[in-house]
Order: sequence, then structure tokens, then C-alpha cells
Amino acid sequence: MGEPLLLELEGLVVDRGTRSVLNDVNFKLREGEVVALVGPNGSGKTTFIESCTGTIPFIEGNLYYYSDSDERTIIRNKVGRNSNIPQIGLTLQNDGICGEETVEEKLFSVLNMNEGSKNAYLIESILSDWGLYHRKSSRVSQLSGGLKRRLSVLSGLCPAIFSPQPIVLLLDEPSEGLDDEACNILTNWIRTIASRGNGIIFTSHDNDLISCADRIIKLEENKPITESSGTSSGAIVSMVESEVFTRQVSAKSLINWAIKMELRNPIDTISRLTPALVALFISFSLIGNINYETIDSQIISLLVLLPAFITCIISPALINRFNEADCGRWWYINLGTKFRPISSFIGASILLPLPLTYLSWIILIGDKSELYSNDVVTWLWLPALCMLDLAIASSALHFLVSDLQRSQASSASLLLIFLVWPFLELSEALSYIMTDGMSFSLELGSPLISCLFASLISSLVWLVAVFLPDA
Repeated sequence: MGEPLLLELEGLVVDRGTRSVLNDVNFKLREGEVVALVGPNGSGKTTFIESCTGTIPFIEGNLYYYSDSDERTIIRNKVGRNSNIPQIGLTLQNDGICGEETVEEKLFSVLNMNEGSKNAYLIESILSDWGLYHRKSSRVSQLSGGLKRRLSVLSGLCPAIFSPQPIVLLLDEPSEGLDDEACNILTNWIRTIASRGNGIIFTSHDNDLISCADRIIKLEENKPITESSGTSSGAIVSMVESEVFTRQVSAKSLINWAIKMELRNPIDTISRLTPALVALFISFSLIGNINYETIDSQIISLLVLLPAFITCIISPALINRFNEADCGRWWYINLGTKFRPISSFIGASILLPLPLTYLSWIILIGDKSELYSNDVVTWLWLPALCMLDLAIASSALHFLVSDLQRSQASSASLLLIFLVWPFLELSEALSYIMTDGMSFSLELGSPLISCLFASLISSLVWLVAVFLPDA
């Protein structure tokens, strides 16, 4: 019967555009097995790897992962995604690393391990093996291409070292950009990790690396897949031994990572705050010398909430970080269906709307507050707080647009216009409070109903933007 199964592709058919790339593929990966995918460029090797992650649509077929108790879980079929994949090791062809994170931070994220823990020496040992210890505190953007690739490959390998049970490793062109020394380390690590029961699938054009495989699968356009035996070359080397078991990459890992990147380089806060303050001062210059008694409260409320609204609809800087070297794709594959909702929250402007709204009121109204209800200062937080729903919906739309092809993205970005609706509802609520004071009435047009309606619209937009792509 052989070793227990880790992964299975059954009757897989995948198209790229109008071309069928993988056609009726049946494949099984067992514990301790190393499989090399070979073939010319464009033959479907990367598509094969992506199919094993469950993140691309299937025309036909099923993807299964097996637990250590030999229980089979369907991850994806032609209808869509059924489950998230278990813990894997992953190296993408474009590295999947943001340039703002440091070398050791990347490994801490991969292993879902807290920095500064008593087990940090394990990370240092691994970095030493790969010649990266002296650059552990360096940002990835400061590394040479070769060292960056070493880190990317190491990120795909090290989860297997700390996993309590055998896992699947997916390595896309791991030897690309590596020197001879690093390729030799890679070959020996692959054989050593496989000897511990882990299953490895990698793509390569490097004959030396291909020779370490147990099986070689050749993909060619418009030809059936062929399979041959490999030579399983490579040495079993000593590797860090640890009783510390890591957990799968989690939502908490992504949140901590995003916060750390923003604190290191607060480009998101600055890019949102700058146009908002410009709009605020332009508004002040326009109405500062006008008799406020002649201005409709609806206009004043719009101007008060406008800076907060601007911060909400600006594209998150997190998108640029995700787009760098397929960093976002790495997180998406590891987090699965949790990725979009989490990203929409951490990419949203959730800190700025409330203080900006009060700042706008102070600057625009100032000593003219006696013209309006005393309830305004007390209840100004209500429409500002509801602006957070709008911010999260806007963030989700921006992430949706960033995933689309350029021809589709231009039209999809117009969906942001829908968010003007909840903004107008919130300004109407503030206008009501300014003129008549706060009301707890549930009648249409009351502050509570207007705020509730605005949040409902924003929530519906968020649901569509977050869950439709994974449907």
C-alpha cells in the first residue's frame, strides 16, 4: 500500500484563458515522497502548484488533503472552495516577501512564533545554516537577489522542521537565483525533510536539483503527462532538533505583521491624513467668512464629515505591500478564506475618522457652536463611528479591484460610488442632530435610523466584495 497519503488531485482540469493547461490530471503525494515537476515554460508547472493550494478555479476535478489519521478532506472542486488547506510549506516563484519586513520577522511569521520568545535561538540556527544569520535584522529590500531567494526558499522549508506531523511542501522554482552552495544546501535539506515523512513537490529546470526527486513528472503543452523515477540523490544532513511545535499561519500573524509594517513606515496613515487635512482647510477657507446662519446645516454636516470620508475611501497602502513580490498571495494561500475579511479590516482607516470628525467640528464651527444643538458634541461620535463600517467596505472593494484584471478593475472601481450613499445618510444624521438635537426615535430620517441604514449599506457592500471572489 505504501506510505500514507498527504495530497491527492483527482481528474483535475484547469484552464488559463482559452487554453487548457492541465487536463484530467490524477496525482497522489505520499509521506516522505519528493516529486519534481519538469517541462518547458508555460507547460503548467506553476499552475500545478497553484492547484495544490486550492486557490485557482477548477473546470473539473477535486483536491484532497489527508490528515495524520488518514482522513480525507476535500479542499476544492469545480464548484469552488470547500475548505482551507492545512499547514503547508510554500515558496512562490516571486518570493512572496514584503521588502519592509526583516529576515527574522519573515521566519517568525512563517512559523507563527512570537518574536523574543525563548525559542528564538532556533530561528538563528536555521539562518546560520543558510548563511543569513549576519543579515537577520536587515530589511528584505536591502538584501541581494540571491540572499532574498535563500530566505524565500527557507520560508518554504522550515515549517516542516517544526511541524508535529508530516506536511506538504510546495516549492515553485526554488533553485532559481541560488548559487551552487545554496543549491547544494537545498538538495540536502529536501532529502532530509523528506526523510522525516514530509511530502515535497517542486518545479525546476535545474537537473542537479531534479536528481534529488523520487518521481519526475513531465508536463508538456497538448501532451499527456508522463512520469519517471528519479535518482533520489542528496545527503541526509543534521538539522535543528526541536520539541517546539509551530501552529499554522493565523489571522493573528497577519494582523501583527500589518501593524508592524505600518509602524515602521506609516505610509498608509500619511497618505490618508494628508488629503483629508487639505480638504478640511479648503472647506474652512470657503465658509470661514460666511454667515453660518445662512448656510444649510446639511452642507455644514457634509463638510464636517468629508475629511473622515476621504480617509475611508483612499486605497490602503496594504495593497501595495501585498502586491510586492506576491506577498499578498503568500498570505492568501496560507490563510485561505480568512484572508479577505481580515485584510479588509486591517487595511481600513479605523483610527482616523473619529478624531478627524471632532477636529473638523472644532475648526469649521469653532465659536459658532451656539448656533447648533448642544447635543452635537455629545453625539458627534455616532456618525463618526458608523464611518468605520464605510471604511471597511471601501477597503474590501479596493482589495477586490486589486485582484481583478486591468480591463475589469477600471469598471469595478466605480463600485466605490456606492459608498457615497452611506456617507450622505451619515451627514443627514449629523444635520438632524445639529438642528433638532439627538433623537432616539425609530422613524425614517431620525439619526439612529440614518446611521443604521448607512451601516447596513456598507455591510452589504463588504459582504459582496469579500465573499463573492471565493464563492
